[in-house]
Amino acid sequence: MVSEARTRMIEGATRLLAERGLQETSFSEVLALTGAPRGSIYHHFPDGKDQLVGEAVQLAGERAIAMLESKRGSSAAEVAEFFLEMWRTLLTRTDFRVGCSVVAVTVATDSAELTDATAAVFRGWRARLAELLEEGGVPADQAGRLAATVIAGSEGAVVLSRAERSIEAFDLVAAQLVEDVRRASGPV
Repeated sequence: MVSEARTRMIEGATRLLAERGLQETSFSEVLALTGAPRGSIYHHFPDGKDQLVGEAVQLAGERAIAMLESKRGSSAAEVAEFFLEMWRTLLTRTDFRVGCSVVAVTVATDSAELTDATAAVFRGWRARLAELLEEGGVPADQAGRLAATVIAGSEGAVVLSRAERSIEAFDLVAAQLVEDVRRASGPV
C-alpha cells in the first residue's frame, strides 16, 4: 500500500519540477510544499532524489496519457486541439510559471536513469497520440510523424510562451499544428 505522504511527495515533486526545474526541486522544497514528515524522505525514497524525480516524471506521463485517453473516438483535429489546450491552460492559469516537468528533467539531468525515464514518457505520449490521431483519420504512415511534431511543437511553444510571458507564440504554433493535423486527416 502506498502511503499518503509518499503520494503527496511525488505529486509535489511533479509540480515543483514543472515550476522550478530539476535543480530547484530539493527534498526540502518538496517537504515544504507537501507537509510530509521529514523522516519519510529516505523511508519512501531510499535511492534519493533521483528516485523521487523518476516517480514524479512517471506520474506526469501517466496523467497526460489519461487525459489523452479521454479523447478516444474523437477526430484527429479534436485530439490535437485537446492536447494543445492542456498546455495552453496550464500556461494561462499559472501566469506562465509552469511548464512541462518531463522537459525540465530531460534538459537538466546528468542521470542516465532519469533520461531513460523521460524518454519512456515521451515515447508513451507519442505512441498514444499517434494511435488516437490514426483512429481520428490520419493515415498510419503519417500518424507517428505527426504525433512527434505535435509534441515537439507544443513543448517548444511552452518554452517560448514562458520566456515571453505571453500566449502569442503558443497560439501561433498550436494553430499551425492543428492545421497540419486537419490536412493530414483529409476532408471532414
